[in-house]
Amino acid sequence: MNKKCKIMNEVDVNNKLNRLALEIIEFHKTVENLYLVGIRSRGVPMVERIANFLKTKMEMEIQTGILDISFYRDDLSLVAEKPILNNSQLDFCIDNAKIVLIDDVLYSGKTVQKAIEVLHSLGKPKNIQLCVLIDRGHHKTPINADFVGNYVPTAPNEIIKVSLKEIDEDDAVLIMI
Repeated sequence: MNKKCKIMNEVDVNNKLNRLALEIIEFHKTVENLYLVGIRSRGVPMVERIANFLKTKMEMEIQTGILDISFYRDDLSLVAEKPILNNSQLDFCIDNAKIVLIDDVLYSGKTVQKAIEVLHSLGKPKNIQLCVLIDRGHHKTPINADFVGNYVPTAPNEIIKVSLKEIDEDDAVLIMI
């Protein structure tokens, strides 16, 4: 894979995450019964950053969780020969909860669909919304994000690569071919 272009740098990524945090709060007005759930792997540091922004800049403490759907993915064999399955961490009752699922890229919608299935297997949330840093189009399911950092139309042969310093040592969004 080769780098085609860099569409976001560290400042851009941080600004978008902060804006997404504000949009979530503007929509919900309160953090009561509201939970941010990151889809492993890059959704997790995104959740931590959004929650930290809300705590330090808005003085709003919001509970977070981690959803690991790797066991449920139909492309599991493509991830690794013997994939390591990490546990989800949801230290709250999701019954009647308002949940914002957070992930880095929305592409076909299959990951989000599986995440919603897993959440419904754990309880009955009041509602589930989706927040993504990048929506690149090409959805194969009727799933759209409620909160989007950037819409980046891509060709089917292009790949969006999100790097976050907690995992990848730097923040950037690249289009790869």
